[in-house]
Amino acid sequence: MRAVLMAGGSGTRLRPLTCDLPKPMVPILNRPIAEHIINLLRRHQITEIIATLHYLPDVMRDYFHDGRDFGVQMTYAVEEDQPLGTAGCVKNVAELLDDTFLVISGDSITDTDLSDAIQFHKERGSKATLVLASMPNPLDFGVVITDENQRIQRFLEKPSSSEIFSDTVNTGTYILEPEVLEYLPPNREADFSKDLFPLLLEKNLPMYGYVTKGFWCDVGHLDAYRAAQYAALSHKVKLEVAYEERSPGLWVGQNTYIDGTARIATPVLIGSNCRIGSRVQIEAGTVIGDNVTIGADADLKRPVIWNGVTLGEESHLRACVTARGTRVDRRAHVLEGAIVGSLSVVGEEAVVNPDVRIWPSKRIDPGAIVNMNLIWGHAAHRNLFGQRGVSGLANVDITPEFAVRLGAAYGSTLKPDSHVSVSRDQRNISRMVSRSLISGLMSVGIHIHNLEATAIPVSRTVAPSRQVAGGIHVRVHPERSDHILIEFFDAKGINLTKAREKKIEGAYFKEDFRRAQLQEIGNVYYVTQSTDIYCASFEHLLRVDTIRNSNSKVVIDYAYAVSGAVLPQLLAKFGCDAVVLNASLTPTAPTRADREALLSQLGHVVEALKATFGVQVSANGEQLILVDEAGSPIRGEALTALMAHMVLTRHPGSTVVVPVNASSAVEDIARRHGGRVVRTKANPTALMEACHTIPNVVLGGSGEMGFIFPQLHPGFDAMFCIAKVIEMLSLQDQLSHAVEAHDGYSSVSRHNLGQIRSELPRVCHRSLTVRCPWTVKGSLMRRLVETHPPDSLELVDGVKIFSPDRDSWILTLPDAGEPLVHLYADSSDRHWVDKTLREYRKFVQDFVEREMGLDESALLPNFA
Repeated sequence: MRAVLMAGGSGTRLRPLTCDLPKPMVPILNRPIAEHIINLLRRHQITEIIATLHYLPDVMRDYFHDGRDFGVQMTYAVEEDQPLGTAGCVKNVAELLDDTFLVISGDSITDTDLSDAIQFHKERGSKATLVLASMPNPLDFGVVITDENQRIQRFLEKPSSSEIFSDTVNTGTYILEPEVLEYLPPNREADFSKDLFPLLLEKNLPMYGYVTKGFWCDVGHLDAYRAAQYAALSHKVKLEVAYEERSPGLWVGQNTYIDGTARIATPVLIGSNCRIGSRVQIEAGTVIGDNVTIGADADLKRPVIWNGVTLGEESHLRACVTARGTRVDRRAHVLEGAIVGSLSVVGEEAVVNPDVRIWPSKRIDPGAIVNMNLIWGHAAHRNLFGQRGVSGLANVDITPEFAVRLGAAYGSTLKPDSHVSVSRDQRNISRMVSRSLISGLMSVGIHIHNLEATAIPVSRTVAPSRQVAGGIHVRVHPERSDHILIEFFDAKGINLTKAREKKIEGAYFKEDFRRAQLQEIGNVYYVTQSTDIYCASFEHLLRVDTIRNSNSKVVIDYAYAVSGAVLPQLLAKFGCDAVVLNASLTPTAPTRADREALLSQLGHVVEALKATFGVQVSANGEQLILVDEAGSPIRGEALTALMAHMVLTRHPGSTVVVPVNASSAVEDIARRHGGRVVRTKANPTALMEACHTIPNVVLGGSGEMGFIFPQLHPGFDAMFCIAKVIEMLSLQDQLSHAVEAHDGYSSVSRHNLGQIRSELPRVCHRSLTVRCPWTVKGSLMRRLVETHPPDSLELVDGVKIFSPDRDSWILTLPDAGEPLVHLYADSSDRHWVDKTLREYRKFVQDFVEREMGLDESALLPNFA
């Protein structure tokens, strides 16, 4: 007798276990479901098996081959184009079925007495016999009713609760005569329960139902999958176990080592080539695959662990499933009902909460708490907030669902009835995310002041005037065009402190959301005068008459990412000629390469128009690159030095605030003008707070981040910076003309950016980046501190090490969001910079290798 094994299912409800496996190949007691079915067929002398395949067919073929190793003969029929349904796939192999045959599902666990069912079929002269099982809750199955002779009278596929008329359900196992296949059309999708059986019933052909006395479980969803494992362990179903039963209820494979201090409560199954560490606790109901390593003091309560899994010391697994090749690091927790897909990594002390599903090849950061399914993103991070705000892949990490939860978490940290401003750039993705944030905020009773699409400097300026508790701005990430950045700021417009960010993270990860009553849902107010408020503040802080008399011509490149044309309007009002380039929006934000091409184009336009200077604005109005009158770009450290020089020339004796990694040229410039330099951590919030709290600050920031003018608002503002450059160039021209008139000579030359840049201090400032795992960063920093004299160190942010004469330094700065460290070297001696960067890069690389156990030697460079 031949059997057709239906093994084409993709197992959607079993995902992520079936992301890289067909459903029949999912393991029960460390062997695929299909292997248990084949063993059942072989025990009943059915050894010719035709397997119908569709989803990932090679997985089954590579495992069973011709079936010889399993005591059967296997033939495969693959549905190449589209699935043909349960009956259609059998019709597809009808030429191989010339006698009574059996059809059995490849995704159920059963020990049905097939011999008895076949005898029942033959005794009654049945054309189609359905193997039935009694189920207390038949809602998910096809219900069948029979008469006193077991002849089928009626059946209904997956009834509603009001339609249930029996507790006997269709198990997907059928004994059929070949002539019934004649009622099916060839090469057409057809289903036994929906198409063939109703037709046979209508034609009054003899159909019978055989009620099995054995065990049957449809492994259709994740709860049923775990239930099938537990049933097999407790002998509720008779399955062949591949391992020796060393003691009652304890099956152990070959070459497995179990430490003598491990405690195991049976029934438990442990595969071959496993290593169970000291003091491991394994509770009854646990299934452990082959080649599994379990660290000391791990605590396992009924998990299902697939082959090749590594569990760290003191890890805790509770009634969960960890798929092939998963790594669960030290002290991590995977809780009830959670599923960790194949080849994923759960970092140290991370928590995967109940019923969370992690798709294959994901990485959970150390200490992360995962509350929701991780499907499309690459990782679950320990912290929501990075260097500035919350960022992630657009519509992958940052989705509408995520944004609703984030808005609710932020709103829950504020008092009910608080007001929050929300703004964004003009991208569609930003509109979608901001609306989702607004929904989350409203749900916890927060009122919204919606500024809609506007530049972030406008949002920061408007915040104090609206008396809001805080603000949110959504935009495409300035440095990664496929990422979204969500920034939060307080009532003054300053980015939130780390303490405030931690509160929001706590509410998000704990899902500690306040839920407003119907009458308490927040309102939305649309703010229309935000640009007017910004323009008034902007104009108040400039010497408008000086700008008006300057006859300046400025070329502004918005790089296809403009959020508003505020600046050209203002400059026109001040009598400046503003030529605007690339002010339209493209569907996607320009990449770094695109912006470089546009910058080169800008230089040519500035030269051709004989403009005063050009500027490329980016980061939604925060950042800029200047282009001098000759078309040469001024950016990075050169731009930081130029701005410090121009502002301190205008305000001698004042204070400028720069990040710790900025060039020492700033100190040289400050000395020329009797000014003072304050260095902060290399993050935007630290710069904003310092500019707001330190007296007499006239400029903050850097060429990389943007520039802060504290009198206007506490954030970075490229638009105001451009106007100040025009003002300061004009004032220097006026000063020069006054000096010339006093000395009795006249010149047609005027101050320009190229001339100013030529007068700046010559300092060599270079940087590079080295990979460094999270777990090594702390020990690396400690090593640097311990091996250098205290008087040569500065620990504002990272570790800055000065040369003996303190005229050169090297800074090792860990990256806030990536497993990287950045090295910055600064000196007037170019050779020293290059040599020191090479030495410290090698030191960091060697240190990482040693800490990761790959190398035992690392020599620390010095300044000798």
